[in-house]
Parts: sequence; structure tokens; C-alpha cells
Amino acid sequence: MIIFRYLLKDVAKTQFAVFFVLMTIFISQKFVSILGDASEGGIPGHMVMIFIGLKTPDLAGMMLPLSLFLGILLAYGRIYAESEMTVLHACGVSEWYVVRITLILAFITAMLTGLFTLYLGPMASEYEYQVKEKLAADSGLSTLVAGRFQRTGNEDAVVFIHDKDRNSNELQKVFVAQLPKKEDDNTSIIQSSLVYATAGKVIESEGGSQELILGKGKRYQQDENNSEFSVVSFDEYHIQIQDQKVEQRRRKVSAVSTIDLFTEEGPEYKAAIHWRLAFPIACLILTFVAVPLSVVNPRQGKFAKLVPALLLFLTYFLILTSLRSGLESGVIPNTIGMWPVHAVAGLLGISLLMRERTSGRRLKAKVKRKRGAQ
Repeated sequence: MIIFRYLLKDVAKTQFAVFFVLMTIFISQKFVSILGDASEGGIPGHMVMIFIGLKTPDLAGMMLPLSLFLGILLAYGRIYAESEMTVLHACGVSEWYVVRITLILAFITAMLTGLFTLYLGPMASEYEYQVKEKLAADSGLSTLVAGRFQRTGNEDAVVFIHDKDRNSNELQKVFVAQLPKKEDDNTSIIQSSLVYATAGKVIESEGGSQELILGKGKRYQQDENNSEFSVVSFDEYHIQIQDQKVEQRRRKVSAVSTIDLFTEEGPEYKAAIHWRLAFPIACLILTFVAVPLSVVNPRQGKFAKLVPALLLFLTYFLILTSLRSGLESGVIPNTIGMWPVHAVAGLLGISLLMRERTSGRRLKAKVKRKRGAQ
């Protein structure tokens, strides 16, 4: 039990450290990308952290198998490099016992990975689509950025605001250029005009249409028949900036729940099923590969096989990615899916374990022969 707790705890600590580092790197990358969209007015600044949180389940589902793989390599690599595993083997701890202990952590990791890839990831993607649709429909207050010209949702006007009060959400010093709107017979419905107001706000009706209400300003409009301008002062002026709510866009496959994928027709949906299942399955398969690859000579150091192991990991997932593309295009049948790659990787891991086990027996036999000769 002491050996069991020691090995399991050492791998778990290393895996958590690797997972934390990987998540920090990739979340930082997403943060920079989302922050760039916010600076361009694509999303409101106060929703940056929400979008980062929605990206986290997908990232966690991808990073957990890699963190487990690296955790096993680094933890057992250190134990081999410091000759601790040699002592454990001398005490009767076999390679298969180490694998069985590691599989416990692998099963836990696989369940967590499945939770992210099969449930939380699609749910977060669906919610992200809902938020983006709401932002697309709401081209009013939430997306108006001070100091920038922005076209309204119905594309009938261009709005520029000098400042926006974050507490009351009141707009200050608003400039609006209303664009001409014509019927199919080329007759004008709305003439072009310029509007300036000292204050303004955006309201939304129950039907989804939005209006920009301006207060205390002037409207400048040129007469179509001559070059004269008419100037009208107003205390309150209404401009419709969104006609109706944006229709719900077609979801990507990533936002479809796993249960719904089984009822949907189309190769892209079947490919998504195989792809989501690939990550928890990989946790178990990579355990059989990582344990024998962690065997290093104390003189080589614990990082001796890290590069070859990473190349093997990348090859495995690059092949899975290629198969995903083949499944989406219909080139690879759904009945085959990604199972051949999983089978080959699993057989590779088992063969590596058998090789290590055979070499261990030969080493013990050699030691016994030397003792008998003495």
C-alpha cells in the first residue's frame, strides 16, 4: 500500500503541474486573441473573461491526455534515474504492477476528459454561440465603443460617440450619419442626414428592434432638389438601429450535444462522435505507451526518452486529426472510424511492456547465474 500511494501520488502531482502549465500557456494565447477582438469592438470588454471561460472546457479536454502522458514520463523517469525503480523491482514490484497502479489514475483522467469532451465542451460551445448571436443582434449599447465609427445593425447609419458612462450606460456627444435608404423602384424613403446630440441611450423593444434615443441636439439634412441645408433642433430624436432580432445561425458541429450527434445524419456528425471519444480513449492507451517509455538508464537522466515520446504522441494525434478530416469528407466509413489507430497504438504499448518484462526476466536470470557461479 505504501508503494501504491507513493507511485500514484508522484504521478498525480507531476500530471497536475504539467496540466497547470499547459492550461496557463493556451489560456494566455486565447486571452490575447479575445482581447484583440474586444479592442476592435467585436465583443464588449466586460465579457472577455466569459469567453475565456467558455474556451476552457475544450482546452482542458485536449490537455488532460497530454498532461497524463508527460506526467507518467517525468515521474517514472525520475524514479528510474534515481534508481528507485530498480530497488522496487528487486523487492518484487513488477512492470505490470506499475501499469495497474497507473491505470487507476488513467481511468480517473479518462472520466474527467470524457466529461469535458462529451458534455461540458459542447455545452460551452452552444452557450458561446448564444452569446455571439445576442451580441450580433445587439449592435447597440453593449458593442458601442467610444472614439470609434461603427455601423448600426440594420446598416442604415454610422454612429460615433465621444464617451460612454460605464455606470449609467449613457452616451455622451453622439454623432450619427444617417445613410439614404431607397425602395426597389429607387425612390427615397430616408434621406441622408447628420445628427449631433449631447446625450443618448439605446432601448430595445419586446420584438427585438432597437432605437437610439438622442437628446438635445441638431439634425442637418440637405434638400434633394437644391443644395440648401435644413437645420432642425430637437429635445428628443429617435433612430432605429436594429430592425429585429438576428435569426439563429446554424450551429457548428462542436456545439451539438453528444446525444444529438447520434440522431443526426451526415459524416461530420459521425466524425465528431469519434473525435470526442478519442481523447478519453487516448488516456488509457497512452498509459500503456508511457510506462515502458519512462524506463531510462540512470546515466542518461530522466529526460532521455522525452523527445521520442513526444514525437510518438504527436504522430498519434496527427493521424487522428487526418482520420477526422477523412470521416468528415466521407472518405473513411463511419464503421471504421478511428478504431484502427487506437488498436495499433494499444498494441504498440503492450508490445513495449512485454519487451520490458522479458528483459527484466533475463536480467534476473543473469544475476542468479552470477550468484550461482560465486
